[in-house]
Amino acid sequence: MKISQKYYLGLDVGGTSFVAGVVDENYNIIAKERISAKIGSTVDELVYNMADVSKIAVQKAGLSLDDISSWGICMPSNINPKTNLLVHANCFGWKNIPIYDYLKKHIPLPIYIANDANGATYGEILAGSASKYSTALMLTLGTGVGGGIIIDNKIYAGADNMGAELGHTKLIYNGALCTCGQKGCLEAYCSATALIKAANEAVKEEPSSLILSLAKNNENNINGEVICRAAIDGDPLAVRLLDDYTSYLAAGISSLVVIFRPEVIMLGGGIAHAGDLILKPVNEKLRIYTHAGDEIGVPPVVCASLGNDAGIIGAAFLERIM
Repeated sequence: MKISQKYYLGLDVGGTSFVAGVVDENYNIIAKERISAKIGSTVDELVYNMADVSKIAVQKAGLSLDDISSWGICMPSNINPKTNLLVHANCFGWKNIPIYDYLKKHIPLPIYIANDANGATYGEILAGSASKYSTALMLTLGTGVGGGIIIDNKIYAGADNMGAELGHTKLIYNGALCTCGQKGCLEAYCSATALIKAANEAVKEEPSSLILSLAKNNENNINGEVICRAAIDGDPLAVRLLDDYTSYLAAGISSLVVIFRPEVIMLGGGIAHAGDLILKPVNEKLRIYTHAGDEIGVPPVVCASLGNDAGIIGAAFLERIM
């Protein structure tokens, strides 16, 4: 049977799992496969798994590699454009790995690689919350804070392809210690981890908070959902924590707005699932915190819509922009 349209293979590489998908020309994922990443595996073993999960996705789509236009991969690292080395994938302990050489051993397709956050942002501008725009930013609010920049429908990562680390822009001079070793990064204040840490410290002073009551029903685990539920129920501590959190977030976004002036800013990750509880105060504060926010206006802050599929779709279509 002759294949009448083009298909693309996208792989989203995470620290604990790899997810591959076959995507058609209309950005529909027609088949998908996931595999766990084994911590401590060698480069050869992990690359084999990356290729294997991708081949399974192609088989599930009822296709062969001959039907696939290219293999795009989103990874938690950057590629040095001069050396083609994968610079630093901290989750695997990889530094300066000749990743293309490893990958080509397994799948004979054109290969394109981008940073995972950039790729997810590209996926959202192709088929998600930013599909009406050509210039957009995204922040993913999870264990850390990832970020991606799309300008005129292309990924922007700076002259050396090492930029767009939005979570590590400075928010407060000599502030809280970040996981990167620097102090005062946006990630240290606006990740879900930072919000949970602030809540755990605050309930020590206010043990009557509804946060603790709800946490007992969650195996004594304070997480973002518990904090948000307590805030919805009017718990003063939870309300105060989210007020501080959204203030930090709006302040960080305001710096990005005055530099890039995107058409839209997307929030992804678990915290973003709180919807208007986060979006409404961030949008209100962003106008106040941003230079000439009233006179020029500010872009809307919205929720990313594709979830984990954004990385697959963005990866699949990297050949268009690389």
